[in-house]
Amino acid sequence: MSDNVLEVPLKNLSFFAILAGFTASLAVPACNLPAGAQSLKPNVSATSTLGQDGSLSIPDAAAENSPPFVTAFSSSNAGSLDGGADSDGALPAAPEPAPSNGTPQREGVPWAAEWHAVPFSRIAIGADVSLLGIGIKSAVLLDEYFDARVDLNFFSYTSSPIEIDGVRVNGNLHMGSGAAKVDLYPKNSIWRVSAGLMMYNGNRATAALKVVGGTSFTLNNATYYSSNSDPMTASGDLQFASFKPAPVGSFGFGRFIPRSNRHWSFPTEFGVIYEGSPTLTVNTAGSVCSDKAQTMCSSISDTSSPVGQAFNTNLQAQLNKWRADFDKVKLYPVFSYSVVYSFNIR
Repeated sequence: MSDNVLEVPLKNLSFFAILAGFTASLAVPACNLPAGAQSLKPNVSATSTLGQDGSLSIPDAAAENSPPFVTAFSSSNAGSLDGGADSDGALPAAPEPAPSNGTPQREGVPWAAEWHAVPFSRIAIGADVSLLGIGIKSAVLLDEYFDARVDLNFFSYTSSPIEIDGVRVNGNLHMGSGAAKVDLYPKNSIWRVSAGLMMYNGNRATAALKVVGGTSFTLNNATYYSSNSDPMTASGDLQFASFKPAPVGSFGFGRFIPRSNRHWSFPTEFGVIYEGSPTLTVNTAGSVCSDKAQTMCSSISDTSSPVGQAFNTNLQAQLNKWRADFDKVKLYPVFSYSVVYSFNIR
């Protein structure tokens, strides 16, 4: 290095300590200078050079005429000051936030985090398996704590004819229902309390039977025999609901519509439906006998004969007993496990 060049290493901490005190005294006057006069780059670039070791070299003459605080900056400091300012010396303005439409997407947010969702901004569709059959459901987000939901259930099963002790039976189970519910998540938790109404309840079980001729059966403690010439037949219809619309109350675990950016959820539900007592209807046909030899027989529809009259009296007494038992059952249990997919609509 030539003698007429004053080398100032950047690592000289003692020299920086001296410069720091002198720079502080210049800070207030420098703030009042014009923006162009405060720029450091023209002074540094015109009179100094940068060494390979990161030191700033200033000629003697320039060093004598330059403010002492200039030597305290490396080229990286000057570049950062110059690059961060515009032509007027002012920092660039922060970008304006993008406008939000509905619920914004949130990436990396825990699923249990509190989230104030926009009403009617998110919907869900799903399926479940329950004691009401196979279900299809849809839900819409109302606010942070509430959802509205519609559940549709259906199922049908027809058994093959079976014969038990001379009685041939085939049955059919038909399930069909529709309910509207409101879900509440207390304290914005994943626990749920629900209430609603089952607007349609077509759940029922039917059966048809034929008693083989000569087969005995008991009705209200009286024994009868199916006629060989005109075997007895019967059909029964058990409707599960007598109270319509039926109130529904339930609780469960898991949100039908997550408040985060998750799409899939797997809620469960436990509850009851107050559907009233089931109604039972039985129709009979054919002929019955009061003795095994079938000497005293009568058509069931002939209430004028002693056998026919006694049979119908015992039939009504037996139906009254069954209906009294059914009157004790007014609630229908609800248990379901669902798979639900949610997405934003605005």
